Amino acid sequence: MSLIDTARQVRENAHAPYSKFKVGAALRGVSGTVYAGCNVENVAYPEGTCAEAGAIAAMVAGGDTEIAEIAVIADSPKPISPCGGCRQKIAEFAKGDVKVTLTTVDGVTLETTVADLLPGVFDADYMSRV
Repeated sequence: MSLIDTARQVRENAHAPYSKFKVGAALRGVSGTVYAGCNVENVAYPEGTCAEAGAIAAMVAGGDTEIAEIAVIADSPKPISPCGGCRQKIAEFAKGDVKVTLTTVDGVTLETTVADLLPGVFDADYMSRV
């Protein structure tokens, strides 16, 4: 099963009773294992979890620490893009040249990289004097 297929499947499990905007994400760790996540909303709206963050948490819980590839899907008119916080979370666990596939449920797809999603990333180099 492709990452997009996995993301599409897990998207159906999203808990989005407030926005009705279901998002699915799937990533492959460098080990080859695939991890998935969906958005989980909360009535205290800013306390929800994005699909990308859920997939990353599953990856870390599974013992992987590096993303080899990631895909995100939603029912949107153009390919879904991770929020700023998720872009930073992805960059924490992926090299700049890692492939990011953003897609709609209708199959409109955009392939990009982590570096293109988050130019000027805040990374561990900034902490080198600490």
